[in-house]
Amino acid sequence: MSHHILVVEDEETILELIRYNLRQAGFTVGDAMDGEEALVYVEKHHPDCIVLDLMLPGLDGLTVCRRLKRNPATAQIPILMLTAKGDERDVVTGLEAGADDYVTKPFSPKVMLARVNALLRRAETGGRSSQGTLTIHNIILHPGKREVTIAGLLSELTYTEFEILNLLARHPGWVYTRNQIVEAVRGDNYPVTDRAVDFQIVGLRKKLGEAGKFIETVRGVGYRMKEE
Repeated sequence: MSHHILVVEDEETILELIRYNLRQAGFTVGDAMDGEEALVYVEKHHPDCIVLDLMLPGLDGLTVCRRLKRNPATAQIPILMLTAKGDERDVVTGLEAGADDYVTKPFSPKVMLARVNALLRRAETGGRSSQGTLTIHNIILHPGKREVTIAGLLSELTYTEFEILNLLARHPGWVYTRNQIVEAVRGDNYPVTDRAVDFQIVGLRKKLGEAGKFIETVRGVGYRMKEE
């Protein structure tokens, strides 16, 4: 069976563009043109992925996203957010509302399809284990031993540096805001603040040496691990 994608977009021309490209790629596509309609559709059909515009009549996309992510029955459905080009505040707010990835308008249909496929692959595998050994860009992470080796050489990382690297490396290509990183690595004995994330990234890149270039800064948003 083909994957079922819900497109939530109130501009007919953009809706048709997305719908056409998804169908050409073999997906089954449903659509909604406002937030209330989207919530009803999800409850009834439970799509495999949602392409969600932020600017919607009635309930906006952020509200829809938050409601879906707070509901255990729909929290695992990946959401690709559509946002206005260059509106960094929307991107940050959308990611922190629970969106799994984003595409800025105007967008390339090929990029949009690639993002949807990436979200579906991650959903099908349940995400990469946060405990298993992982290799990416010649970096090997072993959470059990809390060891990181780069090109065969052991790198000594602090607790926070290791947690940040582990988070980014297990979701390559995914952008994390500073607040999301704080929430993911914060512990009672290891306080992390929003501003401190930037300093942690600087230190982490230095310790990774040449591999540090694979931790990319997304201006105005946060950080991501470059995809292989």
